[in-house]
Amino acid sequence: MGIERDLMGGLAKGLRVIETFTAERPRQSISEAAAACGLDRATTRRCLLTLAHEGYADYDGKFFTLKPRVLRLGTACLATMPLPQIVQPMLDTLSDRIGESTSVSILDGDEIVYVARAAQQKVMSIALMPGSRLPAYCTSMGRVLLAALPEDEAAGIIGAAPLPARTPHTRTDPSRILEELVQVRAQGFALIDEEVERGLRSLAVPLFDSHGRVKAALNVGLAASTHPAATLAERFLPALLDMQQNLRGLLR
Repeated sequence: MGIERDLMGGLAKGLRVIETFTAERPRQSISEAAAACGLDRATTRRCLLTLAHEGYADYDGKFFTLKPRVLRLGTACLATMPLPQIVQPMLDTLSDRIGESTSVSILDGDEIVYVARAAQQKVMSIALMPGSRLPAYCTSMGRVLLAALPEDEAAGIIGAAPLPARTPHTRTDPSRILEELVQVRAQGFALIDEEVERGLRSLAVPLFDSHGRVKAALNVGLAASTHPAATLAERFLPALLDMQQNLRGLLR
């Protein structure tokens, strides 16, 4: 009760409004933003106008769009996290070594958040960069990170909402995904074959801290036309495991 008295309801509502702007909804009216965040129209209007006044949003009289200033919020977060600073040089070296794009991400609820990336070529239709988000259930890094959670916690995340089929190959049955997490946990890596996007395969391993706790995930993503799925582990797993081992004493 004491903590709740110290909370700022207006700030919480403003953050909810900011989170309604996505790649699918970059431009919204007041009514659209209100429906997306679950707040009433008047409250949403005040939040949006405040964001516009402070330079975080643009308003053309009908629609609001976020302005680059809002990136300061995410950039400030990334700047205070040692993980991106630690892994980026090693990620660049790894990507140059294997000739493929590599990434590191963390788990945030039911999504993965990219914190570092070394791109050799564009392998997805969307541009991936630090701060980008993808669903955890159908990504290699997501499955590695979900497999590191207690089984009941992973089951709660997987079963909390419908899992859309992003491609004809996407696994959407929670029980099948949970079965695969058991395998991922046992073998120490996850392999995704065109589940998040057609034409994309990826291989991921967990990144441990010095106490053996999973702190993040590392992956290599490549066009499905370049390597058969059956050869990915043999071809790329040793390089990923080398970086995994090199980071064990560095992550806190």
